Amino acid sequence: MKANNATFTDSKPRLAAAFPLRISIGSIVLHTVLILGACLMILPLFWMASSSLKDISQIFLIPPKWIPDPFVWGNFERSLKALPFDKAYFNSIYIAVLVVVLQLFTCSLAAFAFAKINFPYRDVLFVLFVAMLMVPEQVTIIPLYLIMKEIGWLDSHLSIIVPPALFSAFGVFLLRQFFKTIPNDLEEAAIVDGASLPTIYFRIMLPLIKPSLSALGIFTFLYMWNNFFHPVIFLSTPELYTVPLMLNMFKGLYITDWTLMMAGSTIALVPALVAYLFTQRYVIEGIAMTGIKG
Repeated sequence: MKANNATFTDSKPRLAAAFPLRISIGSIVLHTVLILGACLMILPLFWMASSSLKDISQIFLIPPKWIPDPFVWGNFERSLKALPFDKAYFNSIYIAVLVVVLQLFTCSLAAFAFAKINFPYRDVLFVLFVAMLMVPEQVTIIPLYLIMKEIGWLDSHLSIIVPPALFSAFGVFLLRQFFKTIPNDLEEAAIVDGASLPTIYFRIMLPLIKPSLSALGIFTFLYMWNNFFHPVIFLSTPELYTVPLMLNMFKGLYITDWTLMMAGSTIALVPALVAYLFTQRYVIEGIAMTGIKG
């Protein structure tokens, strides 16, 4: 019995050494702040999902009623039937996917040129290019509107597809930083073997920047899916509306059907949420690897 007790007593220091308890006041405070911040961010989403299942009389109760009683599941069916959401979903999906594909191609081309090709005033042009990140969209929307009007693209999906597909200062900056982490030895070896610039770009560089492309792709998809500012200015035909514009139609001049708006918003959240959940690993990997080298 004494031998067993001695063995058990001796095992305690071993367990403590194998599994050290690393809890400090700082870590407790940090995790508490992070948990509170996460709760504050989730709270509006929870209220939206809860309101989508409520009766209109329960929306603005004081104190708020977080759990619907009863659950009005018919709000989702009514929201889908009240407006042509199927058409809006199709418009949003094909616009977002098309912009993602085109933007990844154009941004990677520009980033490859700024990172790997030496030409006069390259760094100056890159600084001027990235400086567009400091210009608010509200400043350029009037010139852009006049350009779209002159070429006849108003009330057309081209007006909200072509500009972001051809120009993204953030995308060029993100991919250029990743290209800078790729050793020049790979490019030089390919040139010695007789590879041209298109071959180096398509067969060597693009496969190496897949994490960064994935991060930029999900950022672009989420931006285009939630974009309300440009469609509300350039589109006027309901058949061309995207999901954010269709949700805005629930808001009337004198009254707003909040239950249907919250139900429609909950449905509209699903594609973006699914896309982020399935690509979260690539987003984190892409951003982390982009910041390795300035």
